[in-house]
Amino acid sequence: MSLAKKIYGHVDVIFLNAGIMPIAPLSALKINEWNNMIDINIKGVLNGIAAVLPEFIAQKSGHIIATSSVAGLKAYPGGAVYGATKWAVRDLMEVLRMESAQEKTNIRTATLYPAAINTELLGAITDKQSAQDFDSIYEQYGITPDRVASVVAFAIDQPNDVNVNEFTVGPTTQPW
Repeated sequence: MSLAKKIYGHVDVIFLNAGIMPIAPLSALKINEWNNMIDINIKGVLNGIAAVLPEFIAQKSGHIIATSSVAGLKAYPGGAVYGATKWAVRDLMEVLRMESAQEKTNIRTATLYPAAINTELLGAITDKQSAQDFDSIYEQYGITPDRVASVVAFAIDQPNDVNVNEFTVGPTTQPW
């Protein structure tokens, strides 16, 4: 943040987009993967919020955008822990929006719920059957990340007094 402030004088937006998705049935007991998902998918968002929140509160403006997942909207077999982390992101962002309104800090929020977007996300899946299943889904339905980028740009481009806080983004042909 200090580099952005040095170059631009202030920070307007942070996009919290880090995440991992080592999908596997709970019975596989991939506890280390569970802990990594919690550390990255939840704590990463919390740390990003903590990095900008004091600045955004002080300037009474700012925009925090976070990536959840369609797994943050509905449950999927094999995705219990991943989905739990994405439900957590959903709740964090909604509470942040509500608290900002109550505190009159004018911080806008947006949460993205992507479906099959072709990124490196599938590379973290170590469960063989889950990897095959997801590779097949993404091969059939996956769309490019620039589709999500256009939604992020739309959210940012809204007037400062407008908050569009949730976007489900996915392939038209995918029955998610």
